Amino acid sequence: MNALANAFTRDLTCGVAATLITVVLGMSFIASTAEPPGVHARTTHTVGLNAQHPLFGQSEPAVLVD
Repeated sequence: MNALANAFTRDLTCGVAATLITVVLGMSFIASTAEPPGVHARTTHTVGLNAQHPLFGQSEPAVLVD
């Protein structure tokens, strides 16, 4: 009975995950096709930050050049 319960739990978990992935992909498709072609959805402006490298305060890791 324990093996049956484990198999059922595994199958149920995989089924729920597959359903969730399908719903998320379906909703993203619906959201991406909500506007007719040629019309741009309103966008928000974002600010990009130039993150510093965590070691030695370098902006990029050092590269050795011959």
